[in-house]
Amino acid sequence: MAGKDKDSVYKVVELVGTSTKSWEDAAKNAVETAGQTLRDLRVGEIVKLDMTVDNGKVTAYRARVDVSFKIGS
Repeated sequence: MAGKDKDSVYKVVELVGTSTKSWEDAAKNAVETAGQTLRDLRVGEIVKLDMTVDNGKVTAYRARVDVSFKIGS
C-alpha cells in the first residue's frame, strides 16, 4: 500500500451472507449489511460458497466472506 495507508492497521472479520437467489447476492448481502455498522470497509474476499438443500431442492445460497476494515483514524 502506498501513501497514507502505508502504516495503517486493518482488522479482518468473517461473515456469512445468505440469499435465495444467488451466491453473488449472498456475498453482496454480507458486505452491505456489515457496512451498516462497520466503517471504512476496504476489501472483501470470498472464502467459501455453499448452499442449503431441503428435499433435493436448493433453499439458500451462502457465501463466506472475509472483510477488512481500517482501525483507528
